[in-house]
Amino acid sequence: MNKNNEELEFDDSEAIKFIMNLIPEEDKTTLTEDDIQYVLDVIYDFYEDEGLVDEDTAEEASIDEEKLFNYVKKAAQKDGIKLTDETIQLILDGEYEYGLSIGIYEEED
Repeated sequence: MNKNNEELEFDDSEAIKFIMNLIPEEDKTTLTEDDIQYVLDVIYDFYEDEGLVDEDTAEEASIDEEKLFNYVKKAAQKDGIKLTDETIQLILDGEYEYGLSIGIYEEED
């Protein structure tokens, strides 16, 4: 995560639009904005559980992508949200790209 993110705002509505624009057309027929919002909420829960929301740890945090994916997959199964592995990954990739576009995330070397 970017260390200068205190003035940056993650806007769920904008993120959902951004992600929907990245989703391939064939996947848009089965994916809803509510599905994306659900995954965004679970991502935030993951960050909280991992202690990444606290300002002190958010500066240079590194996200374990596999752990995040498994966390979202498990939560979706538990909550009865029908998302394929591919769809979850598309949303996670889109969320990351959105974060890069607004400066919340930085590419790792």
